[in-house]
Amino acid sequence: MRRFFTFLFGTVSGAIVGASVALLIAPASGEEIRTRARERFSDLRDEIRDAYETRTAQLQAELEAMRKPRTPEKVR
Repeated sequence: MRRFFTFLFGTVSGAIVGASVALLIAPASGEEIRTRARERFSDLRDEIRDAYETRTAQLQAELEAMRKPRTPEKVR
């Protein structure tokens, strides 16, 4: 159990140090970085929504096709 908490502490410490260094050496201001992050998140959200809607439409079409009763084929 002690090894787990040591690992967890090291992971959290590393994340904090890494984030701090990244902010200090970032080539843009904090506001610009936040704006970019918001835009990227918004774009990603829109892409996910579009993919969801497309897949939902495909599945609904397949479900409707399965619900239609089949007509018996004529035997010659």
